[in-house]
Amino acid sequence: MYIEKVKNEMNLPETVRIFDTTLRDGEQTPGVAITVDEKIRIAKRLDELGVNVIEAGFPAASTGEKEAAREILKLGLDAQLCGLARVLREDIDAAIDSGIDYIHTFVGTSPLHREYKLKMNKEDILSKAVDAVEYIKDHGIVAEFSAEDATRTEFEYLKEIYKAVENAGADYINVPDTVGVMVPTSMKWLIQNLNKHLNVPISVHCHDDFGLAVANSLVSVEAGASQVHATVNGLGERAGNASLEEVVMSLITEYGIKMNLKTETLVNLSEFVARITGVKIPPNKAIVGENAFAHEAGIHVHGVLAKAETYEPITPEIVGHRRRIVLGKHTGAKAIKSKLDEYGIELTTEQFNKVYDQVKALGDKGKCVTDADLKALAESVLGRAKEEIVKLEGFSVMTGNIVMPTATVKLNIDGEIKTAAKTGVGPVDAAINAIQSVVGETADIELQEYNIEAITGGTNALAEVFVIMGDKEGNRATGRSTTEDIVMASVEAVLDAINKILIIR
Repeated sequence: MYIEKVKNEMNLPETVRIFDTTLRDGEQTPGVAITVDEKIRIAKRLDELGVNVIEAGFPAASTGEKEAAREILKLGLDAQLCGLARVLREDIDAAIDSGIDYIHTFVGTSPLHREYKLKMNKEDILSKAVDAVEYIKDHGIVAEFSAEDATRTEFEYLKEIYKAVENAGADYINVPDTVGVMVPTSMKWLIQNLNKHLNVPISVHCHDDFGLAVANSLVSVEAGASQVHATVNGLGERAGNASLEEVVMSLITEYGIKMNLKTETLVNLSEFVARITGVKIPPNKAIVGENAFAHEAGIHVHGVLAKAETYEPITPEIVGHRRRIVLGKHTGAKAIKSKLDEYGIELTTEQFNKVYDQVKALGDKGKCVTDADLKALAESVLGRAKEEIVKLEGFSVMTGNIVMPTATVKLNIDGEIKTAAKTGVGPVDAAINAIQSVVGETADIELQEYNIEAITGGTNALAEVFVIMGDKEGNRATGRSTTEDIVMASVEAVLDAINKILIIR
């Protein structure tokens, strides 16, 4: 909405090229190593998305890096395949030898790099940069030049070296914020002013040390940059690079820039790269995180169910995601009703209220109620006896490695309070024995089958208990209960079955 008011102040390009460096800078994520075969598989998915350039690696670094570039080249992808090289002939020769037709060459230009890393003066660095670009172009290869640590380089020198490599034939000028020190205002100023002096397309490569890589990339586009370096899931050195999925969706949906990308493959690509690298996607990760389109708060859920745009900037399907209604203590009745309708479960008002109260109670205990949990709770309530002849007034269990498991139960049977204490091989067995001893005075009902299942993983998973009880007359009934307490679930399931038998006797 408001972006339309300021678009005329921007120098937006018609389209933006995506230079993906997941296989190079992304692999430099601490602890990540991607094999040749894995690089091939990721490259295929990047090409399916439709990125313009895939930086396959650093061919001079190892035999494996060179082999990866060659193997990816054999795939005949639509994306251009790029290799990284320092401004050294041996690096460039290694990239040329791998067969690629796009070389990204770089050299440090900031005072820090000149003095401590390279131990070279400005003139020598400029000379090497020009020589490298000319050498690449002499071989008929696309050349992209980066002034490493550009954002800590004196502007006049940066402008001078960029103009020199442009004159040498560079096809793209890349501006790396190597250690992520820029803020959007200064990044925009830098690109605007470089753009006044350069005639070739400007590219940007932003790092996320202060969490500003995406923002800095976007303002660079506002200032006229027409290519953005990015990585899937924001992988990369230290805090990583600009997140490809965030950059892409911001450019398309917020700026209205046309890009020939299959955005519906983004979530699949993100999850695939996460599995390959072992770097998990945070649940709250924008665009692709598990919670990116998840809603719990009652007000939000109500709004989303009425019209998705009330609390979603884009539809989840655009990026290959799905909407999730999460149930917990903030959940409203409409969300639970919507979920039950989705499952085709119809409840009476009384039954629904029981399920609603259970969801709220579980939420207050810090439990997130999953779809499977809700189904089990609803099915448990649906299957309950319509009348309670035997009601639980209270029970307690004592167990451990010193005392034999003992359970005490207090039951209300047709208005008469009865209690019993029994032992068992465990707390569940003891509780069931105590119930059967009390009920046995009224009817001889015994446990015939007992099953328990954890609905979801974790120590706080809901336990679903299913039992079959029977009497000597051949009457049988099932009982079911779902709760986070195994003993309580067992007690409720047994009493449910007992009540059903007593009703039909």
